[in-house]
Amino acid sequence: MASEAEAYRLRPEASAQGPFSEKRRVKRSHEKELMDLPGNPKELLEEDLRNLRIINRYLGGYRGIMIGLKRLVEKQSLAEFSLLDVGTGSGDIPAAIARWGRRRGVGVKIVGLEPEPTTVMVGALHTKKFPEISIVRGDAAAPPFRSSAFDFVLASQLLHHFPEEQIVALLRIWSHIARKAVIVSDLIRHPVAYCGIRVITRLFTRNIMTLTDGPLSVRRAFTLAEWGELFRRADIGRVQVFSVFPFRVAALISPQSRS
Repeated sequence: MASEAEAYRLRPEASAQGPFSEKRRVKRSHEKELMDLPGNPKELLEEDLRNLRIINRYLGGYRGIMIGLKRLVEKQSLAEFSLLDVGTGSGDIPAAIARWGRRRGVGVKIVGLEPEPTTVMVGALHTKKFPEISIVRGDAAAPPFRSSAFDFVLASQLLHHFPEEQIVALLRIWSHIARKAVIVSDLIRHPVAYCGIRVITRLFTRNIMTLTDGPLSVRRAFTLAEWGELFRRADIGRVQVFSVFPFRVAALISPQSRS
């Protein structure tokens, strides 16, 4: 019987061999997203965060995370766990995890880490009804936590913002904070994903940050094979990588035991 992850498998790496030739594949962009630039107007950023919550909800932003987390919790028969969500944004993913834990009687303690002050404020506002969640300001490259402070470290739609060398460095940093696993969920670069998000964002918003960063996020992402190579380069432990509909990658990385 197919696993839950297999049920969502899209295999975009296979579809890329069909109607899209090598010349038509989307090349990776190194252009900065507007969200990553300093001095963004508060109102512009707040509306973009609202749009990202909508996209996460309706375009599978939670799916790979929940599949992976469920797999880890059930495999280890955990009655409770702690999780650091790096680059938490609005805190909508911690909220989804907290609701999932409540439904299943699993205790959760989640810290959302975010460097941008306005985003920290928005995240705190949207998670105020969840005592399981704390939002703190901090740098993904220098998290203010001791070694092995959390069972899991999660990075959702964060790593594509960085160059390859920094992605490898970040994974290695987080592996020292996670006792059980580093969970990655991100985008897969593909022409259909790029064209699709351009159309979708134009249909529901006029926010220039969302209209710019949505398609650019896809262009900044990696193919499934490229993601796999990045995880191998990080060399932090055993890796399970799977694709999730639509055009997303999820990875469960079990850090090597440290003396």
